[in-house]
Amino acid sequence: MVRRSSRLVAVALIALAVVPVAAETPDRAEIVLTVEEQHDATVKSLQDWIALPTIAAEKLNTPQGAEYMQQLALDAGFQTAKIIPTDGLPAVFATLDAGAETTLGIYFMYDVKQFDPSEWDSHPLEGNLVERHDEGLTIVGRGAVNQKGPQTAFLAALKAIQASGRQLPVNIVLVAEGEEEIASTHFDQVVAVPEVQEALAKSIGVFIPSAAQSKDGSANITLGAKGAVEFQLVVGGETSDKYPKTDIHSSNHARIESPAWRLVKALDTLVADDGHTPAIDGWFENVRPLTDRQKQLIAEGAKLNPEDQAKELLGIGSWIDDLPYITSLERFYSQPTVNIQGLVAGYTGPGGKTILPGRAEAKLEFRLVPAMTKDEAVKKLEAHLAKRGFDDVQVTISGGYGPNETDEDSILIKAQKRLFEQNGIAYSIRPRSAGSWPGVIFNGAPLNLPASQFGLSRGGGAHAPNEWFLIESTDPKVNGLDEATMAYVDYLYLVAKEAERGTD
Repeated sequence: MVRRSSRLVAVALIALAVVPVAAETPDRAEIVLTVEEQHDATVKSLQDWIALPTIAAEKLNTPQGAEYMQQLALDAGFQTAKIIPTDGLPAVFATLDAGAETTLGIYFMYDVKQFDPSEWDSHPLEGNLVERHDEGLTIVGRGAVNQKGPQTAFLAALKAIQASGRQLPVNIVLVAEGEEEIASTHFDQVVAVPEVQEALAKSIGVFIPSAAQSKDGSANITLGAKGAVEFQLVVGGETSDKYPKTDIHSSNHARIESPAWRLVKALDTLVADDGHTPAIDGWFENVRPLTDRQKQLIAEGAKLNPEDQAKELLGIGSWIDDLPYITSLERFYSQPTVNIQGLVAGYTGPGGKTILPGRAEAKLEFRLVPAMTKDEAVKKLEAHLAKRGFDDVQVTISGGYGPNETDEDSILIKAQKRLFEQNGIAYSIRPRSAGSWPGVIFNGAPLNLPASQFGLSRGGGAHAPNEWFLIESTDPKVNGLDEATMAYVDYLYLVAKEAERGTD
């Protein structure tokens, strides 16, 4: 590993001189040294995990992914780690009893998105260490930031506390699924297992490790996330006998219906003429508007995330309808969407091919906001298509869940605020993430627990080529792997302290 020779003594001095949050973390300098000593092993652990991708959509590396996750939990000190079967991919349920007064729930995902190695500069399964301009040393690979990097840092934090001869300040209940990237199709079955539900019910809340640090060192707190529903619309010989069973000569379009045109017509009814406003009947019926406080948080957050940087990151020059930046952010966090992920029909190679396609398919997703639900969205879609006579359009729901919300005054959020404030880290609070994770499974009945995201680390490229996670930062305000690990150490102690305050 590079840059290691002179850091052990320096890290201890930094731990004593710079980090005021050490007041809540006993003997913090010793834990810092342990984290540093484990650095190479932690990087190797992340590389090994990246080398084993579980891709739910392709049924790749199952059940190996769950077995690997089970062993990772045991290696991190969990006394029990069980594989929980579902109607889809299995999950892992693990418990670590530290004899503490407070129990904390942790959500992991062990699956990753698909990848095409030809699109990457560094092979997506090698976990190569690559210098990133103006950032530092990164690890590049599928799952590096979403979510194996942050999760590896969290497990490293547990190992460091225990290796330093200490008991954790909280008990841990871990649930890890292998279908997050297909919208958590069967995750509700996992939490419904009596043993799992009973263990989670004892916790003060559940959080997912994440990489929420910006390039300037500032951090983000999110109070929830949009829900997501993934589905497919198919038209073709398999859905009606008025379409050909296979591709046929295009001259037949004079007398035979085209599945491609039929699908396009159905898709066109799902949004307004502007191309982005959902037009499904009753779609906005239960959409809860932003509160004044949420609008205030969005405006404050915009100051830490300038518009020009946001546009550069996304590679665009304007927002929908040329909206002002703040208005675009309000839409970002508050608007439910109907998005086409992909369209497939007929011939797409070079030149032309005179065929009438026998099948057309669109892959779509909904993003849902409070107080919408998955069941509501699906029923409205089906009713919308049926009303317009699209009974030949097959709807297949592949996964999904509703949105989740957590109160700003919950223990999970207050501990994050305290950590950032004690360390002088600028932060913004977002009403919710515009992305999704199945926090509603914890947030909703019967558990009704706070559900949050937390991580003081940095990375990017989730779902894209060249996904990366920062290992060694060139900017002291931005965390590398070791500093991200220590942030989880500090957070666990702060959660325990906030829980103690709550019972005083």
